[in-house]
Amino acid sequence: MQLTMLKSKLHRACVTHAELDYEGSCAIDSELLERAGILEFEQLHIYNLTNGERFTTYAIPAEPGSRIISVNGAAAHKAAPKDRLIICTYVALTEAEARMHQPRLVYCNARNEVTGTGHKITAQAA
Repeated sequence: MQLTMLKSKLHRACVTHAELDYEGSCAIDSELLERAGILEFEQLHIYNLTNGERFTTYAIPAEPGSRIISVNGAAAHKAAPKDRLIICTYVALTEAEARMHQPRLVYCNARNEVTGTGHKITAQAA
């Protein structure tokens, strides 16, 4: 049995560009990609906190230190500059691997600067 587990997350990343005519993908500052452990061409699941849209695309690197988050191609209809996103990747693991797995969580501010990192999400309280 394989379980699909969260591999990495960029939490509250801020869209800097939405480029309809650029080849489809999501360009992300390569420093952020590295911090989150996201590879070039890796599938992304993107959840737009601003408008509720959810979509799938793939990662391409943007210039290191640029803080770019550019939603490109058809996905540009689902996000606009200043929208806040949760960008996730997932991995298939055996149950034994899943019990040992720790995702890479990267928290961003409105300028796409890293404000924190972690491997666990605090339990939600009532």
